[in-house]
Amino acid sequence: MLLSNLNAVFLIGMPGGSEWIFILLAVVLLFGGKKIPELMKGIGKGVRDFNDAKTNVKNEIEEGMKEKDKDQEIRELKQQLDIKKEQDAQAQNLAK
Repeated sequence: MLLSNLNAVFLIGMPGGSEWIFILLAVVLLFGGKKIPELMKGIGKGVRDFNDAKTNVKNEIEEGMKEKDKDQEIRELKQQLDIKKEQDAQAQNLAK
């Protein structure tokens, strides 16, 4: 609600149809017809690099979590093994 009130006060909002045409015309005049494909190519490469980096970070976090889970599982198995060894040792002492 506050945002819509600010938009009304400052007369800002999403551009309409004629405003988009004006923006596109300004871009063509500023960059020229030959530079626009290069500009779009650069933007596409930037988006692609960002998505690749995001995927790499996500994979590293998931791998770290898997390693942590494996370490926890190893610790639990070692504890179970130690308990079993103690029980076997006590059983041997009682058998003697």
